[in-house]
Amino acid sequence: MIFLGIDTSCYTTSIACVSHNSIVVDMRTPLAVAPGGRGLRQSEGVFLHTRNLDKMLHSALNELDKGNIGALAVSSVPNPAPDSYMPVFLVGTMAARAIASALSIPMFETSHQEGHIMAALYSNAAFCGSPFIAMHISGGTTELLLVDECFNITKLGGSLDIHAGQLVDRIGVRMGCTFPAGKRMEELALKTDCSDIIVPSSVNNLNCSFSGAETRLIGMVDGAEDHAKIARALYECLARTFAKMIINALEKTGINRYLLAGGVASSGILRNLLVNRLKSRKREIIVEFALPKLSSDNAVGVALKARHEFERMYKSCLLYTSDAA
Repeated sequence: MIFLGIDTSCYTTSIACVSHNSIVVDMRTPLAVAPGGRGLRQSEGVFLHTRNLDKMLHSALNELDKGNIGALAVSSVPNPAPDSYMPVFLVGTMAARAIASALSIPMFETSHQEGHIMAALYSNAAFCGSPFIAMHISGGTTELLLVDECFNITKLGGSLDIHAGQLVDRIGVRMGCTFPAGKRMEELALKTDCSDIIVPSSVNNLNCSFSGAETRLIGMVDGAEDHAKIARALYECLARTFAKMIINALEKTGINRYLLAGGVASSGILRNLLVNRLKSRKREIIVEFALPKLSSDNAVGVALKARHEFERMYKSCLLYTSDAA
């Protein structure tokens, strides 16, 4: 049996399919942003997703044995919060409802954020079954989240202004990089192993702020500072920020297991800087990451959520039948 997932986030149209032990399909199409642009309007995203899904679903469903699809899931909202909403997710939701109806299979609605965490758990199964803290860091989210043994998610803290990915993209575009700028910024940062530029981090308990860092970095770019040093200083600022938040969360919750997901978490330089900062702590802090290929926006985590919910529903049915007998 296989399980289908659909995700229509702000910048990527994604379709995936998983079996009980592997990823069967992983298709992604980035939404094009005009040169010099720093993002897309929701209306533009809706149009691009509609165009992409038409071709991608046709291709994906032709590759699969449709009679073997047990269930599907779709990210219908950005995160599990009650007021969470973005129009781009309506495109995937409508397509999922049509497919579920046509195939007469269960459909589960989840959030884009839950998909990211599920994708991270794909290579970190040891985190399942007991509480851990997830950090979702991307262009649209910087949040610290408590995940319990039943996969219920509670927000503990996060950015009070712009997000980590926004900081990377805004500074990158200002330096002439194309959007999204993460890959190019990392290449620049790796050109130097140290920087004499220090960008202070701003952390208050479990919350952070990046607007001050943005102002400082913009001033450096406009002042013709070396771009490699600026990029390095940016990633060091991010690492200091996340290290402080993790240490504060450990002191507040007593939980020492941390799982990082989202596009920004795919950065190799950020991972190294963060892990090295936490090594000196007296109490062990376990920090793991999603696989790099599953850190950026994808529907693999959403497909895994379909499998998870289907298996839970199946077990409930077995228990009900057993009790009735």
